[in-house]
Amino acid sequence: MKRLNIVSGPSGNGRPAAMPSRDVNVMRSETGDRGGAASVRIEARALAGASAEGLAGAAVDRTDAGVEPALRSVYGALDLGTNNCRLLIAKPSRRGFLVIDAFSRIIRLGEGVLNSGRLSEDAMKRTIDALRVCADKMRRRGVTRSRLIATEACRTASNGDEFLGRVRNETGLAIEIVGRETEAKLAVSGCASLLDRNCDWALVFDIGGGSSEIIWLDLKRLGRTWKRTLHDRVDVQNCIAAWTSLPIGVVNLAERHGGREVTPEDYEAMVEDVMAAIKGFEAQHRFGDRIATNRAHFLGTSGTVTTISGIHLKLPHYERSRVDGCWLSARDVRTVSGDLIAMTYAERVAQPCIGHERADLVLAGCAILEAMLRVWPCQRLRVADRGLREGILTTLMAEDGHDRRANPRPHKRRRGSGVHPGTG
Repeated sequence: MKRLNIVSGPSGNGRPAAMPSRDVNVMRSETGDRGGAASVRIEARALAGASAEGLAGAAVDRTDAGVEPALRSVYGALDLGTNNCRLLIAKPSRRGFLVIDAFSRIIRLGEGVLNSGRLSEDAMKRTIDALRVCADKMRRRGVTRSRLIATEACRTASNGDEFLGRVRNETGLAIEIVGRETEAKLAVSGCASLLDRNCDWALVFDIGGGSSEIIWLDLKRLGRTWKRTLHDRVDVQNCIAAWTSLPIGVVNLAERHGGREVTPEDYEAMVEDVMAAIKGFEAQHRFGDRIATNRAHFLGTSGTVTTISGIHLKLPHYERSRVDGCWLSARDVRTVSGDLIAMTYAERVAQPCIGHERADLVLAGCAILEAMLRVWPCQRLRVADRGLREGILTTLMAEDGHDRRANPRPHKRRRGSGVHPGTG
């Protein structure tokens, strides 16, 4: 078969995937990633690169008319995780970026790796099928620069490198395995625009299928001029006070303790496992003491927190526009977790924000979050339906200088106003 010429190394440099597509209209829907949930509107994805500025960015890039050549660049970001295969394709906008296409599918690449140490043939076939869709989307959208990453499943499986070689041969996609530190930093940049600047500390966490990234940010390090531009979002990485990657995610935790039939005792055992894994990190850094007398909040980017949010909001189907950026209290989280523990597997499947593909994993995710709440008693949690892909796009576009026009120009002094630039 003809190989798609997309080669992305650690620097994120990608050669052109194909001739640019003539189709520049914004796609209206994407493949759902929450089994049983309705498709979400792609216009809501404009918020993936920014908070308030995201929708404004969507308004300016409906067509290429009058847009500078640099803004015609098309970027791709692919996150191949233990449980999901996710793709975003976006163009720079004047206030962030506009997502023009997206794809997400549960592929369970890491299924069984905990016991066998290898990726199974069925899991690899499922994943390659999903990656063919991604390659086709990148080709049709004319992606000019991309970064394609694989995380925990490929990091730990003995045949991870062999599998990615097969992916390259069969789909043309050159995917790199990234380290845990890179994964943590990308997660931070991907959801940086949702940080509460009124807080002193923030715990950013990403509950994955095979690992969970935990990153404490010292927000006092943010400068007064922090404006949520692309460069500012990347620079939030400089606020990282400490981070860790737990070798525990929803897939391997559910495999260890069971995911379909979960008793309160099973759930508590999962929580204790995670707390034990966090113990050494907290003993070294003592963030519990640091946040006791300071303002802090959690910022979660994962299917676990978006699912909890959707259930808390009693959504009849998943709506990203209502979930992304919403706030939950610790009590809200525990109420939803308690309700899920009391449900049967069939009842969890019937939940519109869970569905068949997540019903056996959701309680493992709740247990990981509960463990963090016990170690660091924080009462406010912000939900981010964004993460590694957005972090990749932010980084690539910032490297290319696409947010320079977002920097405020100096205000001209008005005649007779007596107001100097920046003081009014």
